[in-house]
Amino acid sequence: MIGMGNPRGIAGRPLRVLFLVENAPVPGDRRVWNEALTLAQVGFQVSIVCPKWGYPGFYEERQGIRIYRVPLPSLGGIAGHLVEYLIATPVLFLYTALIFLRDGFDVIHAANPPDFLFTIGRVFKWLGKKFVFDQHDVVPEACASRWSGIRMRLTYAIASWTEHASYRTADIVIVPNESVRRLAVERGGIDPARAFVVRNAIGLAHFRDAQPRAELRRGRRHLVFYAGVIGPDDGLDQLMLAARHIVAKRGRQDIHFAVLGDGDCAPQVKQMSQRLGLGDVVEFTGWVKDDRLIADYLATADVCVVPDPKTPVNDLCSMNKMVEYMAMGKPVVAFDLKEAQETGGGAALYVTADGHAGPEAFGDGILELLSSPGMRESMGRIGRQRFNEFLAWEHQQASLLRAYQTLLGYPSVLVA
Repeated sequence: MIGMGNPRGIAGRPLRVLFLVENAPVPGDRRVWNEALTLAQVGFQVSIVCPKWGYPGFYEERQGIRIYRVPLPSLGGIAGHLVEYLIATPVLFLYTALIFLRDGFDVIHAANPPDFLFTIGRVFKWLGKKFVFDQHDVVPEACASRWSGIRMRLTYAIASWTEHASYRTADIVIVPNESVRRLAVERGGIDPARAFVVRNAIGLAHFRDAQPRAELRRGRRHLVFYAGVIGPDDGLDQLMLAARHIVAKRGRQDIHFAVLGDGDCAPQVKQMSQRLGLGDVVEFTGWVKDDRLIADYLATADVCVVPDPKTPVNDLCSMNKMVEYMAMGKPVVAFDLKEAQETGGGAALYVTADGHAGPEAFGDGILELLSSPGMRESMGRIGRQRFNEFLAWEHQQASLLRAYQTLLGYPSVLVA
């Protein structure tokens, strides 16, 4: 793989990178954790500040990476998000200042959302530090997808301003796909030579030794599987409507649905499941931190789903869950999102999102795959090949390190 030659600074000490993450704990955020591990493996000294959510301690050193976990709120709605960010930004600034005084750093690597972290970057750029804007999400499009009327116009204006300020502050920009890179170049005015695609991915050996487990089907013939966030953009309401269509209108009682994950909309989705009479059909496990159990669910699943509806933000998103499904050679049903099709290629059945008919078509897509073992096998094979040859983290590391070579001016070298 491509590495970096001797990433060292003054007096021969390792160059130091501080990751700032507001909306997910690490290593739960696999993208940030993969990036941090890759940089540490080539010689950087890496620290991370992130929320404490779900983790017992406030500090941990794991695989040579220092992780500072901060007690931050997680609030929903427009007012809740603003309050959360107004609390989180000064708290993260305080931690950044303390780490600067204690350990020092040369680079701040800020992962969005939110796009408010440029304020911290600007302060430390005055002290000669570099700032990386790692744009996980396109927040203006998220606002346009979630709200309407005056709320949409207000949030879109704020998000557009903070995104633009993040671009202007950044020394380099890292994005998850070519669609977002085009936005950074065309809307953000970023020099194409400073915008790098690093796709969301897992390693080739991440889900090793997985075994199908019949008990995960809960006595039914088939298992339909979802793993990921249960938020306003993730389409779990669409999945519930599709499940009701399968059970009530198509009369199928032999399919179990497993939903691994959590998020702001989880309580409402669980209530919806009960209201639709799906209490014994859909299983909600919450977050599962045991990768072996996730792998066993994937090995057992007959069909995996990406129910994210067609919206401006989802069209631009590269879904972590889709890559994980493909890594395990599983066929996928998804709506016809631009980036889902770019990621999945022939590994998925894409359903046209057509208003109220969308969930029914999605349910029929699931049934079509369940009725065709040959189609499932072919899609799974295509997905696994795309993962092995293009999508796996091992293929993303080179782009990340090229980004840091550009940032710091180090030449490329070939290492084992």
